[in-house]
Amino acid sequence: MSRWWLSIAVVVALVAALPACGPSLPDARDAADAYAEAAARGDADAIYAMMAEPSRRAMTRDELAAKVADQRKELADQAAAIASPATQIKAEATVPYADGEAAALVVEDGTYKIATADALPAAARTPAQALEALRRVLARRSYAGLIRVLSKRTREAIETDLRSLVEGLEQPEGLDVKITGDVATVEVPGGHIVRLRKEDGAWRVEDFH
Repeated sequence: MSRWWLSIAVVVALVAALPACGPSLPDARDAADAYAEAAARGDADAIYAMMAEPSRRAMTRDELAAKVADQRKELADQAAAIASPATQIKAEATVPYADGEAAALVVEDGTYKIATADALPAAARTPAQALEALRRVLARRSYAGLIRVLSKRTREAIETDLRSLVEGLEQPEGLDVKITGDVATVEVPGGHIVRLRKEDGAWRVEDFH
């Protein structure tokens, strides 16, 4: 639950940073302070009013009110932590691209600056950083991102294998397709095997190697 409340606080901070097209950016601290005051009061209506539209679609006002009523002490503790002068508030934004990649922006000195961008190469300095990069690209189902985090040897092997499969599928009508019920097996030039399954009247690729 602590992670859930933290995400609410982050969303509130993001909402403050969204109207970036104006002459100046609102201070994320103001939004954080407003959230802290609402959390300290256990004011579900005020918290709901601060939530971004995606969060409202994921949770109704009544569902939020139930969580607020059940987590009053945790909310009060979080409000105190946010209000502390030692707490640093950062406004961030994520810009998604059409291909599934994304860039993370942070507000510094009243302007947006790039924090990370998937399209830009970033070397992992530790195994943990490499694993985190792998987790991110898998979560986004990003093939381009996945290729970038692989070793050169593995990347070249995958690309060679896929290139061979693409070439073998250039004339699909001439391939030998063996159909058994709702399952089809196709031998593709280059030593590849593609397995398909018929679902809801449509053939779909089940496996290939």
